[in-house]
Amino acid sequence: MSKRYYITTPIYYINDVPHIGHAYTTVAADIMARYKRICGYDVFFLTGTDEHGQKVEKAAELQGISPRELADRTVHQFIDLWKVLNISNTGFVRTTEERHKKVVRYIFQKVFEKGDIYLGAYEDWYCVPCETYFTDLQLHDGIHCPDCHRPTEKLKEESYFFKLSQYGDKLLKLLEEQKDFVMPEVRYNEVASFVKGGLRDLSVSRTSFTWGIPVPMKANHIVYVWFDALINYLTGIGFLEDDELFNTFWPCDAHLIGKDILRFHAVYWPSFLMSLGIQPPKHIFAHGWWTIEGHKMSKSLGNVIDPNEVVKQYGVDEFRFFLFREVPFGLDGDFSRKAITHRINGDLANDFGNLVSRSVAMIGKFLKGKVEKPETRGGIDEHVEERVRQLIDEYQKEMEAFSYYKALQHVFEITSILNKYIDSEAPWKLAKEGDPRVKTVLYNLWNGLRVTAMLLYPFMPVKSQSIWNAIGIGKMIEKVSFDEEKVFYCIDDMAAIGKIAPIFPRIED
Repeated sequence: MSKRYYITTPIYYINDVPHIGHAYTTVAADIMARYKRICGYDVFFLTGTDEHGQKVEKAAELQGISPRELADRTVHQFIDLWKVLNISNTGFVRTTEERHKKVVRYIFQKVFEKGDIYLGAYEDWYCVPCETYFTDLQLHDGIHCPDCHRPTEKLKEESYFFKLSQYGDKLLKLLEEQKDFVMPEVRYNEVASFVKGGLRDLSVSRTSFTWGIPVPMKANHIVYVWFDALINYLTGIGFLEDDELFNTFWPCDAHLIGKDILRFHAVYWPSFLMSLGIQPPKHIFAHGWWTIEGHKMSKSLGNVIDPNEVVKQYGVDEFRFFLFREVPFGLDGDFSRKAITHRINGDLANDFGNLVSRSVAMIGKFLKGKVEKPETRGGIDEHVEERVRQLIDEYQKEMEAFSYYKALQHVFEITSILNKYIDSEAPWKLAKEGDPRVKTVLYNLWNGLRVTAMLLYPFMPVKSQSIWNAIGIGKMIEKVSFDEEKVFYCIDDMAAIGKIAPIFPRIED
């Protein structure tokens, strides 16, 4: 049986246009999906859009259109952006699709029949943008939402409740047994402390609006948007429709989310699944937020970054690379023009791009464009190969833990080693003296470049392929086997290597 891997992004609200936050989570999932594929996994990668709820209903009303029209209009902005960013998702789910509505109704009914959903009445402070109720104690300054700081309104309505209070002990057991259920550790501690504080039953239906999925038992009730939205992770891999697909990929290996929706994923979602008798996901990774030039991103400040614009200015792979080279995945980060320019000019143009150009030029000049097996070793040849192998192993360890920042640090340690190797072994000198070791040095450099391009492939799929083409490899990088490629070797069917244009042109400030 082949290895399987299932990864998801959250489904994105369609009352807003895609911004850097949406791009960040989706590229993060794409990086892992691409990495797992070259490691031999059959990967299912799901993303989609969340199209129900009061927020969407209000946004549509303001534009004078129906919620469905708003959804149909906005969904393409996400789909188009994922094409621009080279996102390799397998599935896409919309909560307005019939297949999803069917799954939500089925699950609501099942949990109700089990006795975990009951009818009651709800009165508390409601935040429309967050679609969440809060108690007096949770409010900021007695009226404002503790999450988004907007004013809340007091609402009383008949509601169905999920018996969340009954799942506290089970959740604590799950957290105790699986210390990496929530990642990184700081988010794990937040969830554990929230659950230990005691859980209240959760309102899972609304009667104050109509845009959503009607509750099976009472049509004037609409299924709470979070109960509806979280179920997309089951819909997207064939729940009720394709048992083979579902059984192949569930439980999900990783839900990637922003830290603002951690409670819904790490507390509510596993509780719903436990009630259904379905295994919870293996990991939930909650990342930080991006500020823009030191300021919080907001429409009122007019500083919302459109990824399409950034890509036009800096390049797709450069943007993807910057997001994960600049800040450890999990922490908050700041996007600035200065920072992205610095990364492109420093890491990509100077360190890596320059290494590629120098190596390719020397292989063309001293070996007539063909790398051969080494004849004699000396200097630091053995050390270079051994150190590169060690760093590949370190890279793999970090990738498995979503530690993209450290993984990239190891990649750039390799480029640093190779740049120093050129300076210390001086291939031009060896060639001039007729020393056969020039073949060994250039063989090691060629292999170092080949491996480095593969390690960068999940982050920069297009540029990595360009580097392989530049060093005479005809294979598609996305189809290779990591284990086969991580060793040093020589190929017979190498295309002749000559001069190349800079792979990463410098950006003028």
